[in-house]
Amino acid sequence: MLVGFETSDDAAVYRLSPDIAVISTVDYITPPVDDPYWFGQIAAANSLSDVYAMGGKPLTALNVVMFPSKQLDIGILKEILRGGSDKVMEAGASMAGGHTVDDNEPKYGLAVTGAVHPERILTNCSAQKGDALILTKPLGTGVLFNACRSGKFPLKELELLLPRIASLNRKAVETALKFDIHACTDVTGFGIVGHALEIAKGSGMQLNLLYKNFPFYPDALSMYRKGEITGSNKPNRELSEGFLEIKSKISTQEEELLFDPQTSGGLLLSVRASQAGELIAKLKNAGIESAVCIGEVTGGNEPCVRII
Repeated sequence: MLVGFETSDDAAVYRLSPDIAVISTVDYITPPVDDPYWFGQIAAANSLSDVYAMGGKPLTALNVVMFPSKQLDIGILKEILRGGSDKVMEAGASMAGGHTVDDNEPKYGLAVTGAVHPERILTNCSAQKGDALILTKPLGTGVLFNACRSGKFPLKELELLLPRIASLNRKAVETALKFDIHACTDVTGFGIVGHALEIAKGSGMQLNLLYKNFPFYPDALSMYRKGEITGSNKPNRELSEGFLEIKSKISTQEEELLFDPQTSGGLLLSVRASQAGELIAKLKNAGIESAVCIGEVTGGNEPCVRII
């Protein structure tokens, strides 16, 4: 076992031979949108992301399904599975079965098996002092999904964002692996601060994040200003207590975006600072238009995240 319980990494990694290690992960979510096909796509991209975050390539996927078959038409389930299957095929992996159970609320995701060279594994615990921190997708999906449900954010506006939300992190990691990446994680349910803290604690480093550089989805801030919130903001904030310093002069609503839970979020990459500019340029050339440097790794006596 090369990566297990020791850190808060995105997946387990087991060495099979000197040249091959297996990546194992499982993840599932409740519907962020009502459209079953988009639900399947987003959930599958979210699950596959953990393999990419370890620097690996997905090989096979198994459906993990909870569905209220007595309340919802089975055609809805077929569309969810079609969305997931299409995303797995896009990743170049094989859908190989799965498991379904009856439940009161639909839930869907994947158990994914991937492969990586044992010497090229990306973890969240090897960031080095002086590294630049690069984020590959915007933030704010949590509040936008909730605002759409409550009627504050129009569905037609959310639909414009779904292709980017459901996009794979495949191109991002393939591009990043050509550089000196010291640490990596994907930004999902714990929000940008929570996942940055995983790198800080795992690496024993302090991370300075520039709030003004953060990429946000359109209208995410305005939804917080309209009173929208998510059920994860408070627990995400509580998880950061004692490890977070907010030095930047930001409003209460702007602060909430630090704890906004992401679904199918981007990668947070810790890369040698001298390579950051070229990596961002290569990411943009690969279609990762929102790739941006959001901070740096510094020394310190205790691991923490500072918002400056």
